[in-house]
Amino acid sequence: MGKLYVVGTPIGNLKDITFRAIEVLQSVNFIACEDTRRTSILLNHYKIEGKKLLSYYEPKESVQVPKIIKLLEKEDVALVTDAGMPSISDPGYKLIRACIEKGIPVEVIPGPSAVLTALVGSGLPTDRFTFVGFLPKKGLNNFLEELKAYKDSTIIAFESPNRVLKSLEAIKEVYGENTTVCIARELTKLHEEYIRGRAVEVLEELNKRGEIKGEIVILWRMVED
Repeated sequence: MGKLYVVGTPIGNLKDITFRAIEVLQSVNFIACEDTRRTSILLNHYKIEGKKLLSYYEPKESVQVPKIIKLLEKEDVALVTDAGMPSISDPGYKLIRACIEKGIPVEVIPGPSAVLTALVGSGLPTDRFTFVGFLPKKGLNNFLEELKAYKDSTIIAFESPNRVLKSLEAIKEVYGENTTVCIARELTKLHEEYIRGRAVEVLEELNKRGEIKGEIVILWRMVED
């Protein structure tokens, strides 16, 4: 029986990968990946050749899991996503769960995480935090109201650049304009930046910029009256 290696990959800067991750990717014949094109860039950068790449993205998970399980009955397989840790708002959970149910060993190779990188760089308290994935497109205000129950926790969410202003407006409305907010943008990439301040200040800064680009993490913490 093989083993499933869950491999963390860089979230931007290709240098942010562990020696252990490279060793695993070199050792396996099959790599299940969210986007074969993105994974090919990483493999080419580290001159890792001759690997068979299996598409494993969200709509195809149910179809691909049985196929990958069959492979794992004979040999090791690595699982990666486009960036960061598999199964954290990325495909992975269903395959990992299936392996556990089948008694197939699962080994996690730690790597970069946009969640933790943003949290540490935000300047917000790190003693307790709640990650909520991507903010919902519908019922956002109600969702945020429910999160107010986590008053002693820093909230972390992913958001698209097209929706970040709308989401910040909702955070300001639900939590108050003085709520401490941080926008972490393009983490570990050339144009990485953190925009920190009160909700009203961060909104004002972003509104000045016009078009907002890049991958975004929003963090905020409730301010007690």
